[in-house]
Amino acid sequence: MAGNVNSAAPAWLVPGVRTPFARVDGGLRALDAVALSVPVAKAMGAQLAAGTRPDLVVWGTVASNLGWSNIAREVLIDSGMDGHTPAFSTVLACSTSMVAAFEAAGMLGGTHGLALVGGVESMSRVQIALSQGLSDWLRRLTQARTVGERIDRLLEIPFSEVKLHVPGVKNRATGRSMGEHCEEMAKAWKIAREDQDRLAFTSHERAVKALATGFFDDLVIPAGEATRDGIPRADSTVEKLAKLKPAFDREAGTITAGNASPLTDGAAALWVATEEGLSRLPAGRPRARLVDWEIAAVDILKEGLLMAPAYAIPRLLARHGLALADIDLWEIHEAFAAQVLCNVAAIEDEAFVREKAGVSAALGKFPWERFNPNGGSVAIGHPFGATGARILSQAVKELAAMGPGKRAVVSICADGGLGTVALLES
Repeated sequence: MAGNVNSAAPAWLVPGVRTPFARVDGGLRALDAVALSVPVAKAMGAQLAAGTRPDLVVWGTVASNLGWSNIAREVLIDSGMDGHTPAFSTVLACSTSMVAAFEAAGMLGGTHGLALVGGVESMSRVQIALSQGLSDWLRRLTQARTVGERIDRLLEIPFSEVKLHVPGVKNRATGRSMGEHCEEMAKAWKIAREDQDRLAFTSHERAVKALATGFFDDLVIPAGEATRDGIPRADSTVEKLAKLKPAFDREAGTITAGNASPLTDGAAALWVATEEGLSRLPAGRPRARLVDWEIAAVDILKEGLLMAPAYAIPRLLARHGLALADIDLWEIHEAFAAQVLCNVAAIEDEAFVREKAGVSAALGKFPWERFNPNGGSVAIGHPFGATGARILSQAVKELAAMGPGKRAVVSICADGGLGTVALLES
């Protein structure tokens, strides 16, 4: 699925802010998804010119909650934003707030010039539910109107269904976790454990340096008990990573807690704007044009669950006559170090690009020196609904600093065999 960016009213991305990202049950553990989102939305609203508001809010979360059906509207209301602003929710697994930006870009134009988009995940506050059978019985019990009906319902209690539903980080269709699927990919593409650990170490090294030099200072606001990202490790080494045991395949696995992104709490946002919308934001903010986008899908019963970016990237580049070396910045979501390495191996493989992605042109070698210069999800963390806004904001700031005419590709893999990719230009 290809993008359709209106050249008459180009869509610009402007970095937003996010909470610090914290490990599950860490400094953000007391905040649910709405409470995590509110400080971000308030900080974004404070950037607006006096008397103005966004024309649209798009927000998303992956782990749903029975307390609300449209988290975007709840965030808007609780943050004190103008109630006349339409707000709707979206979800596409790990690509949630990235696809929110695509949706907003397609809706801008005319009287709609500015959209606030973002996402959140509170993994510390995931709601545990009753089994479906027990829920059905309890609903019938509450609907009973007489004492006799209540007794009849109580006698019908389905003892085999008296259990809780505990959500897991698994694919529903296959019943396997993301890590188990990624282990299959690593074996299929012969990705070495040493290469995964080296990528993970580099992610931490770069994130720690970015924190120390202040790169994140204008991108992160305090929330809960967290004032800054708590996941990047200054004491990480390749040697320490090599000592960790495999997490998903104890016998022959290569994926560990050290070379995979951790379960994370956090919220993030960014702006999507036309030229008119930019006038409502502070002058001089970094910005990049959303040139094009691509959403791809793979058959997860036959192919690697997290391989869709290897289809999307070649198609996106081919539409613009670009090779891998023509891209000045690569921001690729690190769900697992192995997933990054598998996808890069695929887009460097001429046969894969031709036979799977349907692109005849060879793309060349991947420029690793242009990859995730300020760290990625392995080190920073991965709140599912927030990662898209985090990675886009980070990419726009990095790209704008390079000067005009530079290009970036931002890529996210997602559960369900999906992948989203954006082409940006400064």
